[in-house]
Amino acid sequence: MPKDWFEWHDLYKTDQRLQQRLEIVREYIAHSLNFSSPGVIRVVSVCAGDGRDLLGTLANHPRAQDVYARLVELNPQLVERGQATIESLGLTKQIEFINGDATIASNYLGAVPADIVIVCGVFGNLADENELNRLLRNLSFLSKPGAFVIWTRGHSHNIPHSETVRQSLQKAGFAEVNFQLTATGDMGVGIHRYLGESVAEPKEEQFFVFSGIANRAR
Repeated sequence: MPKDWFEWHDLYKTDQRLQQRLEIVREYIAHSLNFSSPGVIRVVSVCAGDGRDLLGTLANHPRAQDVYARLVELNPQLVERGQATIESLGLTKQIEFINGDATIASNYLGAVPADIVIVCGVFGNLADENELNRLLRNLSFLSKPGAFVIWTRGHSHNIPHSETVRQSLQKAGFAEVNFQLTATGDMGVGIHRYLGESVAEPKEEQFFVFSGIANRAR
């Protein structure tokens, strides 16, 4: 089992579930770009890893030059790898990678509210449903009205955790655009739109507590 998140990301080379999940996430990011208004598209990614979901989509997307993004990730090795990818794509003036705590609101100042919010690999690493709802309440600081929110949630012990997320998002003012399970049937990927209003100040400086560890990632 991986001992840290840098090692965990190497599982994308061999794990079909993660490969399938990434394919769907990229599909939803492309959809969000396609249906964004003309002009600048602002994107934020929470617990971004090495940014392979967004950066892999931008590599071949016609609106790549419209994207201005901030990716926030705590692991410095993942940030370094992501920055190398940004440089290879020629997007250094548009995309910044912050090596910092993605749970802290101040790391998003100047980049929000965004047109696209990516919260993949996050919900399964929260302690409980209360912590999920806390994070969802704070998404009003990250999201413009009508923003696309892309998320993932794995299942475990035959419990369909993604259904809980879908219900919680609806209660928090998000409309579902699409939802898919991976072919393995145990990882859900959703895309919603935010129906509420943005807020100038976050409800809390710390949005949520990321309690997961790499060798027990869900």
